[in-house]
Amino acid sequence: ENIRDLLAKDQSQRLELKERPDTGIYVKDLCSFVTKNIQEIEHAMSTGNKNRSTGATNMNEHSSRSHAIFMITIECCETGADGKPHIRVGKLNLVDLAGSERQAKTGSTGDRFKEATKINLSLSVLGNVISSLVDGNPHIPYRDSKLTRLLQDSLGGNSKTIMIATIGPVDYNYEESLTTLRYANRAKNIKNQPRINEDPKDALLRQFQEEIARL
Repeated sequence: ENIRDLLAKDQSQRLELKERPDTGIYVKDLCSFVTKNIQEIEHAMSTGNKNRSTGATNMNEHSSRSHAIFMITIECCETGADGKPHIRVGKLNLVDLAGSERQAKTGSTGDRFKEATKINLSLSVLGNVISSLVDGNPHIPYRDSKLTRLLQDSLGGNSKTIMIATIGPVDYNYEESLTTLRYANRAKNIKNQPRINEDPKDALLRQFQEEIARL
């Protein structure tokens, strides 16, 4: 699995996943921009979408040969019950998963075949994570895929998650549609635990201030 920055000038660069105790999983050297309005957000999304990997298969003329995640971080400052300002942080992840297409139907060969294999593998890991969460298993295999590590908060973590499953209207796609519906039916049983997020730096600063006051 490779991670590319769809908003970077160098599309050939492969990025790494990192983890910090205060912010959790993140992508090192990922581009980020401060936006002032919805038009600037839409422009960034459109630019990234144009840089996605797509290709024609026997099932889809414009098949997405990659997953895409568009991250929006929102910060606001509110006055708390103690009369002091608190920075609240929220993150919106818009995720478009590549379709799980059967290779026998797509007629994929060469690079397209390799792409399909990686896509199906990551979707399989996502299915395993969903099953483990629903079944209440003590070990959740988030680390088996970069996709599931990035989506860890959205799957049983501190978030509200909406999954939209799309299916084909024709009989030819019956097996794929049934698999997708079963996938979504399992996912709806995941229990997340959303809570208000405070900027880790703001919380740590206030903790130090309170400690100084006690001394």
